[in-house]
Amino acid sequence: MKSHTEYMVFETRKRYEMVHITDEVERVVERSGVRDGLCFVSPMHITAAIYVNDLESGLIADIGEWLEKLAPARPE
Repeated sequence: MKSHTEYMVFETRKRYEMVHITDEVERVVERSGVRDGLCFVSPMHITAAIYVNDLESGLIADIGEWLEKLAPARPE
């Protein structure tokens, strides 16, 4: 059984940001040489999350609005 581990680091500048990582994950899988199996992607920080969905600008904007309602930047 073959396995491969690689870490990616992303630096963001805003309070919350959505970073499209599909292309980078595909490159990691290609470099791994694994041809059949699973790809496990996990955020290694308590304030990070991974979501799987279409790269659709309207949906991304909606998620940003939902996040702002759940955890407002200025909760006054």
